[in-house]
Amino acid sequence: MRRRKTDDRSPRHSSRSNREESGSRRPDRPNRELRRNPETHREGRSHNGDSRPTRHGGEPRQPHGHPHREGRTDLPVWLYGTHACLAALENPARYLRRLVLTKDTLHELQGRLPPNPQPEVVDRTRLDSLLPPGAVHQGIAVLADPLDDPGIESLQAEPENGRDLVLLLDHVTDPRNIGAILRSAAAFGARAVVITDRHAPEATGALAKAASGGLEVVPLIRVTNLARALDQLADYGFWRIGLEMETDKTLAEAVRDIRRVALVLGAEDEGLRRLTREKCDFLAKLPMTGAVESLNVSAAAAVALYECVRG
Repeated sequence: MRRRKTDDRSPRHSSRSNREESGSRRPDRPNRELRRNPETHREGRSHNGDSRPTRHGGEPRQPHGHPHREGRTDLPVWLYGTHACLAALENPARYLRRLVLTKDTLHELQGRLPPNPQPEVVDRTRLDSLLPPGAVHQGIAVLADPLDDPGIESLQAEPENGRDLVLLLDHVTDPRNIGAILRSAAAFGARAVVITDRHAPEATGALAKAASGGLEVVPLIRVTNLARALDQLADYGFWRIGLEMETDKTLAEAVRDIRRVALVLGAEDEGLRRLTREKCDFLAKLPMTGAVESLNVSAAAAVALYECVRG
């Protein structure tokens, strides 16, 4: 998140007539209507006609060794690092192909590993050769199929309790930033993180490691068009709040009395794009002293999530 070098902007208001009010706003709106990657690995795929478990709480994971191939073209991906791998191993929605680790790591994790897949013990040099150069793997890696994308439609139903919080990232391209945001989203109970198909990285090992298990907990939803996704969330009853520095309203003020919040963050160097800002119902800022010009987008996301849940 960065300061915009433009004049102060007043909060954005939608052009929809039922949202143009001169007084205070209602807290809730009624509902209205493969590419090759160095961290992926190509393997042979069998076809047995079974359906694959759904992401984040779907059907129980089928026994390892019986791949579910129907309708999938994604390549498996290597996950690495203790937290990322253990979280994937514990996720019933994650289809796992291989578990590779060093002898020392196997000893350290004794009692914490599931019975399947069977661990393959290798030396560190061999493990290094399976992963991207410089990967900090901590002696463990898992080859896994990508998680299913539940789609923006999965956010339509409103939870019974608490604030419904979704994060949308506008052209945030660094996988480590997105991973860190997923970690914060998991910590503060966000429902999903939404990114675009283009201008966003794949959910590879670097992203999963930065997420430290958050990728297995918080759905990462990809959309073709972020502006259209914002309109869809508005139809579901979300209030769309863009995080900017040059505005008068603080985030705590913006989310007061609002139950369904779609929080939009832009890239650190560019901020929110014009069309994205225009789709927001409010622009809001974090209360900063001005000693620094901006925060890294993952740091801003963590502070913003706290501001949203503390009230």
